Amino acid sequence: MSTPPPLRVGLVGYGLAGSVFHAPLIAATEGLVLDTVVTANEERRRQARDTFPDVRLAGSPDELWDRADELDLVVVASPNRTHVPLATAALEAGLPVVVDKPVAGTAAEARALAALAERRGLLLSVFQNRRWDADFRTLRALLDAGELGEVQRFESRFERWRPRPKGGWRESGAPEEIGGLLYDLGSHVVDQALVLFGPAVRVYAEVDVRRPGAEADDDTFVAVTHAGGVRSHLYVSATTAQLGPRFRVLGSRGGFVKYGLDPQEAALREGARPVAGEPWGVEPEALWGRVGAGESPLTGGGRPVPTLPGDYPAYYAAVAAALRDGTPPPVTAGEAAAALDVLEAARRSARDGVAVAL
Repeated sequence: MSTPPPLRVGLVGYGLAGSVFHAPLIAATEGLVLDTVVTANEERRRQARDTFPDVRLAGSPDELWDRADELDLVVVASPNRTHVPLATAALEAGLPVVVDKPVAGTAAEARALAALAERRGLLLSVFQNRRWDADFRTLRALLDAGELGEVQRFESRFERWRPRPKGGWRESGAPEEIGGLLYDLGSHVVDQALVLFGPAVRVYAEVDVRRPGAEADDDTFVAVTHAGGVRSHLYVSATTAQLGPRFRVLGSRGGFVKYGLDPQEAALREGARPVAGEPWGVEPEALWGRVGAGESPLTGGGRPVPTLPGDYPAYYAAVAAALRDGTPPPVTAGEAAAALDVLEAARRSARDGVAVAL
């Protein structure tokens, strides 16, 4: 049986998301080829051509729609405000779409996109790559094995120490930019909580702007009550001078505490690329989490749990399989909409100082 030709991918946007995450992962995925990068920025065009010598360059997404019959997938990795219009245009051009998170500014917009994709019979998936973080994969394995018993509380922190704003649309206070940490890092921690513990029924949030000159939230806390009774406490911050544990999970039989961030983003930023058959996303033993009961991991209590390797390449491998074989996409727009329900409720909660029922 002959090998089918690779699926041709058009990538819209070559900033942080496009150049660090999407382009390298697409290029590393068997059965996919990075065909076209859309960016009008001359420096980014040179960067894309230097990194991927065979890639085509386009100055506008309209050039992709004009060549829709030559492409098999469009990836939207442009600023948040453009996600909905670009995904809509791609679907209307007959192209399957992957959209970086957050897929939209509202759950209603996400569900409208999902409905359009369903009507057109096209794949629509959202890039929630941190479902394939090393620490998250390890925690899921522990929960699946029943190691912690019945989970009662889930604490998740995505904290950084960036005392000075960097500027740009991600930190803009303009509502149309969909900036701030609630929608940026919050999209990750909320998605992970919903994957682990199911639907949210109640949300409380504290959303603050701490740094001088900052416009958008940079220190945010969200409490989620899940339908099954688990309470998730989620922290995202750029103002954390002392970082807390990435995960602290408390159950009826034991707890799991894990420090440190998944290593894949740092590796991709440094130019490393996943290669089939070679180690990827491997964490040093010093950062392994610990499971125990009535003991402090900081004094060696509990037993160390080897961290499973991170696996961002699995996302695009699943996208390729969905396009070729009709298997479910790795993340659906409906799942992204459920996370946006929580983010919208968090914004209302912080504004009004009340808990919001879903």
